[in-house]
Amino acid sequence: MMQGIGHGMGIGMGWGWIIGLLLLVLVIWLVVRSTGQNASSANEPEETALDVLKKRYARGEISKEEYEEKKKDLM
Repeated sequence: MMQGIGHGMGIGMGWGWIIGLLLLVLVIWLVVRSTGQNASSANEPEETALDVLKKRYARGEISKEEYEEKKKDLM
């Protein structure tokens, strides 16, 4: 009877490293996935101050005079 208990624990221990390995793979996958999204957004060109100024002028937030003045300051 004691041999059956010992054998059962050995099988349980064998599955333990597989579960640990699966958890490790899951953590690595989550890290790679989250950094992959950040890397793709990093490839997008950053919006310059002149781009913001052009958009504000296009939306009518600033007048032509303000636009010209601020554009000179940026250049």
